[in-house]
Amino acid sequence: MKYQVSEKGGETRTVELKELGENRYEVTLDGRTVEVDAARSGRTIYSILEDGRQFEVIIDEQGAHGFDVLVGGQLLHLTALDERSQLLASSVKVTASGPQRVEAEMPGKVVKIVAGVGTPVREGQGVVILEAMKMENEITSPIDGVVTELGVAEGQTVEGGALLFVVEPPPAQDAPAAS
Repeated sequence: MKYQVSEKGGETRTVELKELGENRYEVTLDGRTVEVDAARSGRTIYSILEDGRQFEVIIDEQGAHGFDVLVGGQLLHLTALDERSQLLASSVKVTASGPQRVEAEMPGKVVKIVAGVGTPVREGQGVVILEAMKMENEITSPIDGVVTELGVAEGQTVEGGALLFVVEPPPAQDAPAAS
């Protein structure tokens, strides 16, 4: 199966994945094909063996097509779309409405509040810095709007699913009255 994979703000690359047998896969990226053994060793942890080298990879799903991937000490925020999902995504633009609650995807410690209550933010702008798995993660606003609630304070430890903040979209602009 072919996937279009992109890192947040980065280029999109085609990755082809073929299952060869139990825990064995052929992966093609940028014309380079490798065979790997991939075994799940925890809820989100995978052990990968490629050409005699072993890697531990932590994969945390972020919605339908998003993934946070920690490999070799590097955290990647990836989006992966198969051919069908890519076709659907290009034909439909889903827009969130109303207040958007942003929750911690995993346990961590709030390192910094970047945007406080009442602060206008743009989609993708950082609101909270959360340290998880010894990595600092910028948690961003899912929409343009105003931060209306903070569920955390700097230095606080949070569990997965804890409310971090709420962003409300700006009020709808009324159409000018006809004269």
